[in-house]
Amino acid sequence: MESQPKPSRRSFFVGAAVTGAAAAAVVALPGVQIPEAASPAPKPAPENGGGYSLSEHVKRYYTTTRI
Repeated sequence: MESQPKPSRRSFFVGAAVTGAAAAAVVALPGVQIPEAASPAPKPAPENGGGYSLSEHVKRYYTTTRI
């Protein structure tokens, strides 16, 4: 069984450079339309102060912190 080669700093920087070049190429392409994400309307501010609400985002965070 062959062991995989240990990743090196050089391969990391080469990968980062390739990723950056690909991102620059995508930005530079003419005529490419990026659709804007529709965001839901914000909830009105609570009348008595506070502001905490158990949103889907908060619920997802809580599930990631469980051990």
